[in-house]
Amino acid sequence: MKKIIVSLALASVLLSCKSTVSTSNKKEEVNVTIDLIDVKDDKVQVTILAPKINSDQITYSIPKIIPGTYSNDNYGRYIDDLKAFDNKGTLLEVKKTDENTWTIPGAKKLYKITYLVNDTFDSEKGAGFGQEDIFSPAGTNIEAGTNFMVNMHGFVGYFQDKKEIPYRVNITHPETLWGATSMIDLDSKNNSDEFVVSRYGELVENPVMYAKPDYTTFTVDGMDITIAVFSPGKKVTAENITPEMKKMMMAQKTFLGKINANKKYTVLLYLSSMKPNDAKGFGALEHPTSTTVVMPETIPLNMLQEQMKDVVSHEFFHIVTPLTIHSKEIQYFDYNTPKMSEHLWMYEGVTEYFANLFQINQGLITEEAFYERIADKIEQAKRMNDTMPFTTMSANVLQEPYKAQYLNVYQKGALIGMCIDIIIREKSEGKRGILDLMHKLSNEYGVTKAFDDKELFDKIVALTYPEVGDFLKTYVSGPTPIPYDLFLNKVGVSKSTVKVPGGIFLKGQRPYITINPQTNEIVILPNIELNEFFKALSLKGGDIIVAINGKNFNKENIFELITTSQDWKENETISLKIKRDGKEETINGKVALPYEEKETFSSKDASKNTIKEAWLKG
Repeated sequence: MKKIIVSLALASVLLSCKSTVSTSNKKEEVNVTIDLIDVKDDKVQVTILAPKINSDQITYSIPKIIPGTYSNDNYGRYIDDLKAFDNKGTLLEVKKTDENTWTIPGAKKLYKITYLVNDTFDSEKGAGFGQEDIFSPAGTNIEAGTNFMVNMHGFVGYFQDKKEIPYRVNITHPETLWGATSMIDLDSKNNSDEFVVSRYGELVENPVMYAKPDYTTFTVDGMDITIAVFSPGKKVTAENITPEMKKMMMAQKTFLGKINANKKYTVLLYLSSMKPNDAKGFGALEHPTSTTVVMPETIPLNMLQEQMKDVVSHEFFHIVTPLTIHSKEIQYFDYNTPKMSEHLWMYEGVTEYFANLFQINQGLITEEAFYERIADKIEQAKRMNDTMPFTTMSANVLQEPYKAQYLNVYQKGALIGMCIDIIIREKSEGKRGILDLMHKLSNEYGVTKAFDDKELFDKIVALTYPEVGDFLKTYVSGPTPIPYDLFLNKVGVSKSTVKVPGGIFLKGQRPYITINPQTNEIVILPNIELNEFFKALSLKGGDIIVAINGKNFNKENIFELITTSQDWKENETISLKIKRDGKEETINGKVALPYEEKETFSSKDASKNTIKEAWLKG
């Protein structure tokens, strides 16, 4: 990150601002100003007007962690030059007590705090590089005059014991940029917005993305939905993805039924240019009324639409849990010394299960495709620690060795949801499933009422069957691996195999290509057995891929090559320019896809079709 030198003129303005205002009639609220116009050296100025403080000392903290990320990210490391002032503009003493917290001894005199915010996208190294990267959808972007990803936890903190009072946030921005958010803008001017929320937790859950307007709106079953897109190369528009998003969200609302009563929902899609200073962590982060999504701009449109369907549907289903059904650890989330809940199997696992189940339930994917997804999750789960109790991993997810198992929430966590669903279907003769359980839990608890971690299993048993409790004790809080075949057999489903296209340039985690670090060229790996694609075109180890179908490729856009290749069809015409033994040559031919046998499942016991249909279509 670049260092910043604040000019004397700017410093003078900041010090003299409102120097005569009295603090005696302060409202019990935190007043925030974020300046997105006067951006200096890629940093944004934030001013916090403090509420009335009666203690001699107060702390101001930027979050160490936020809900939904399950990692210590320390957003305070992106804050520079934090200063505190009294109402006459006099500097007050400030002590930085840790990476995310500042202590102000003269708290009763405190009028305002100012500081500069760096963005996180600039410092991302990408997947597989260290532990310091912040997951892009939870990160921040500062691109003056072009784009600002304002995830509030990266810009605004909280005063000790003042998280539960209202926040009033004023954001000044270029007139050419529009802020997409689920919050209501109370300011009618074109270059400023004002948002008021009831508490800090609500502010953190309401990101804003500023960009030139590119959005669509539609209504589904009483919910107003906005799709906003930032595509730096103008390769994708909101119109491109809206038809598939609308179809998907209509299906989700139908699947959920009365469990969700949100009136507004916003999808913020940021497409990364893949340049060195741009986002590299792809995925999404859920909020009660919105989802932030980060994807590469190079991804083919049809693949982007498929990814959005899977990723956004998962985040949308978080409306059920943990946003509606959650423990006290989440209700009273501590942003700097968090205590984690035991129930990631439900928050992430059941959510991921729903994101797949609703697609077969609503006819968006075939039965075969659903079974392939289940088989893939079983295969992935078996690569993780299959004897680590899920509740233990969940409660300790911020530290090793549990942290390394977090990704299993999307694999084994979803399979836990599936098994519970099947047990309830079997015991109720198909009349009820896990969605019915979630309906009952949402009625029992809800947005404002949290459960105790230790009481959840007993409550679930009271609402379902003893067999569900046995499953939870044995396979969720216990160390026993789940016998998936046993549960799938209850709905007439058993193992089978199918041939599917494999990766052209990657087989699982094994690549067929690499980068020459001296030239940045893409090189076919020597001394390995190449797949059918390479053999059909007579490509050899050591060949340098210069261009494909007229487009040049190198280190900078290798990701685009890999994602584009996933869209190639069998016998499709292809032209490659390669460099072999120092000489360029062109190879024209047909795509030969590599195929591999994959374990999956199929319905084989017709006597259980009734319960199977209730499971998949009920």
